[in-house]
Amino acid sequence: MDDVRRSRDAYSGSAGRYLTTVGSRLSERIETSADLDLLARFARTARQVGHRALDAGCGTGRVARLLADHGLDAIGVDVADRMIEIARREHPDLQFAIGELARLPFASDQIAATVYWYSIITTPPASLPAVFAELSRVLVDCGAALVAFQSGDGSALQRPNAYGTTVDLTLYRHDVEVVTSALEHSGLHLDEVIERAPERAHEDTNQAFVTVRA
Repeated sequence: MDDVRRSRDAYSGSAGRYLTTVGSRLSERIETSADLDLLARFARTARQVGHRALDAGCGTGRVARLLADHGLDAIGVDVADRMIEIARREHPDLQFAIGELARLPFASDQIAATVYWYSIITTPPASLPAVFAELSRVLVDCGAALVAFQSGDGSALQRPNAYGTTVDLTLYRHDVEVVTSALEHSGLHLDEVIERAPERAHEDTNQAFVTVRA
């Protein structure tokens, strides 16, 4: 798919810059304290179901690190090979693999908890059902997922030469109702929806956090 190829090229090409500006660990420089509390609460709840957790669209492994620090057996998956190289170097005790959100490299019923931390922002709304069907496939019974994204009306934002690369990338401000509907149609049950106003300097739209369970 063209959007997957563009995401791979843009994020691989900007991986070093991402590490410098964002880092390899979650921090209140990028996330709010409420965001970090939500992730910690999600990780604690996930341990009641199982121990294998997935950071889907992991980048430099920031969420995988948090999941592991909360006692989960975390693995990160990303389409960008350069991001995976950095994640492996920054977190040598964790596992990372190259893979697409709609084609996860796992057998069915393997994952207790999955986090999509802003990893669907390059996924067109029409492709969300395929991504969430794959999520439903890999989750164990009662497994949970947390999906974070920049919310809006579903409009597309064109980013020529994205992140200092020569790749033109399209980002999406997903409609919360479209995301929750796609999750529910994949057989997942809605637990919680949180939406907050932009608080960090790099945020220019509302931020949404959706939790579902298999």
